[in-house]
Amino acid sequence: MSIISMDQIAVMSVQYSHYTFDYYLDSMKRCNVRNIDLWGGSPHYCRLDYPTSAAAARKIHELRNKVESLGMKIVIYTPETLSYPYSISAPEQSIRDRTLDYFDMAMDDALEMGTNRLFINSGCSPLDIPREKGWARAVESIQKICEIAEKKGITMILEQLQPYESNLLINLPQMDAMLREVHSPALRTCVDLVAMGVSGENLEDYYTTLGKESIQFIHFADGNPSGHYILSDGNLPLKEYIQTLEKHDYTSIIDLEINDPIYWADPHTSVKKSVDYLRKFIPEHS
Repeated sequence: MSIISMDQIAVMSVQYSHYTFDYYLDSMKRCNVRNIDLWGGSPHYCRLDYPTSAAAARKIHELRNKVESLGMKIVIYTPETLSYPYSISAPEQSIRDRTLDYFDMAMDDALEMGTNRLFINSGCSPLDIPREKGWARAVESIQKICEIAEKKGITMILEQLQPYESNLLINLPQMDAMLREVHSPALRTCVDLVAMGVSGENLEDYYTTLGKESIQFIHFADGNPSGHYILSDGNLPLKEYIQTLEKHDYTSIIDLEINDPIYWADPHTSVKKSVDYLRKFIPEHS
């Protein structure tokens, strides 16, 4: 049985989208969090702001130097692909091609950042089109993305979403189906605990169905069950989740996705309260 420690805690920078990347890093320093989940959107880093791969690499080198000078590391890159102009299931081939190209570039960006983990989700297919058609397009797109990932040594980390976000992948049976149909060693699972709570599922079932080799990332937040709230502001069994992860020898990242508009004005306080909560029952080092 493993012991979860604060060494495994990361924070997604999306919560700081109204602040500079420097502010986010300063907040991480004050929270004593060393693992960075770099969200791929302005004002932090958006690949679309750099017309050439060389320009993008220069910007990433600048960001990475700032991160590593503080004794931190980027453990995953989360490009913003949940909505337009990207979609892996769009009826339009041109949009799917653009999305595939973007993920190809994102893989190179991730490697420049010093990580081989790249985040992905299913997004949403148009609701007025039969779901099975959107599902088939999503499977095909993820297969193509994973073929590139296998060649580049990238692990694609796939999460389930909530019903208001997606009509494709929102629960454990759908995650299991996607993994089986894509059938790629490059595709692994992020369990979003809030989405899991909304679906009325539990973490033990994810391990029973998917196996611990598949579960390589956790999105950790509180909810009621929805929302991505400060830890202890909701009613999810957070300590029980940690115990389940330890039972299954989880040694990867637990990523705080404290992402709700009610915290955008003061993201530091929302994260600080959350890490302080974790430190009440999680040791600093394993």
